[in-house]
Amino acid sequence: QVQLVESGGGLVQAGGSLRLSCAASERTFSNYAMGWFRQAPQKEREFVAAISRSGSRTNYGDSVKGRFTISRDNAKNTVYLQMNSLKPEDTAVYYCAAGVLEVVNPRGYNHWGQGTQVTVSS
Repeated sequence: QVQLVESGGGLVQAGGSLRLSCAASERTFSNYAMGWFRQAPQKEREFVAAISRSGSRTNYGDSVKGRFTISRDNAKNTVYLQMNSLKPEDTAVYYCAAGVLEVVNPRGYNHWGQGTQVTVSS
């Protein structure tokens, strides 16, 4: 079973940037589509971005389009989320997930990391 470990979260001012990383334990990392989701207190888990196994296809949630970029390095078994122009409403715990396809529905992912907190101050 693939294990996922997120890093890179923290506190940033509005308008700032952060880059999240998610390292996978398996050498078969390239067999998985990867997604990023987030969950704020008392809110449902929200789709942020996803990327296909090869990295040729990406998908973004409407609230982050044009500000966030997902990428992956299969040689390093790592997926990234570059977050620019951060807003207070981006504050949440961010999770990476591995699945078969780069879908929006969190049920499409079989493996999840523990999450990393991102806090954006106004």
